Amino acid sequence: MVLILFLLTKWLGKKQLSHLSFFEYIVGITVGSIAAEISSGLETHFMNGVYSLLVWTAIPFIAGIIGLKNKKVRNFIEGSSTVVIKNGKIQEENLSKEQYTVDELLQLLRKKNAFQVADVEFAVLESNGDLNVMLKKDKQPITPADLQLEVAPEKMPQAVIMEGKIIDGGLSSRGLSRAWLDTELEKLGVTLDNVYLGQVDTYGQLTVDIYDDKKQIPETKPRQSLLTSLKKCQADLESFSLETDSQEAKQMYKKNADKLQSIIEKSEYLLIQKYS
Repeated sequence: MVLILFLLTKWLGKKQLSHLSFFEYIVGITVGSIAAEISSGLETHFMNGVYSLLVWTAIPFIAGIIGLKNKKVRNFIEGSSTVVIKNGKIQEENLSKEQYTVDELLQLLRKKNAFQVADVEFAVLESNGDLNVMLKKDKQPITPADLQLEVAPEKMPQAVIMEGKIIDGGLSSRGLSRAWLDTELEKLGVTLDNVYLGQVDTYGQLTVDIYDDKKQIPETKPRQSLLTSLKKCQADLESFSLETDSQEAKQMYKKNADKLQSIIEKSEYLLIQKYS
């Protein structure tokens, strides 16, 4: 029965696991009850129970296909979202319709780090019972876009070491090699067999979690070091341009100092991340 239920659930897909609509809630209870009845084997023949499971699994599957093609059917089966707060004011009628109390609403708001109703622009109660909250503009956290700052695109961290074993697929996906990994581990002063998990971030930096939690891993800041080196080179070029008596050399140093300054200004935001 465990195997049959597993296969049927896999057939229904991840949506059945992520949230339950009213219809899926009923189906889940029924399928569980049938499975329990078959497992006990007290009243129902095994194959009759399996047929029942297949029928009850087919019902939400077919209903899902119909719902994909027809919004009215989808709204009837899965329900629709309800606005419970608008412009900082609770929509009492909608809240009563969903049979939620003010206390329950405040509890859901606190889970979204919204402790005052007046700070909320919109709050929408989804069909699966989740509450999505949009704070008023002046209450939202400041983002780099608000400050008109450029930020580097983020990539999902890639695991390259798991339980002391190198994950070659993770290395190749980032264009890295085992030789690079050996060098980075040497910089951190750790051995491969002591690494429980190793990940490469967006900027190609290796971070590790080791088995020996008492050992302190030195913090590396390659991008910050690069920025410091660039600034030093730019300052040296400006200094050379001031010290030389040759007008030709002075112009050459000044021209290259300006070029390097332009490079620093364009790339500095990539090199000053706090996790450099």
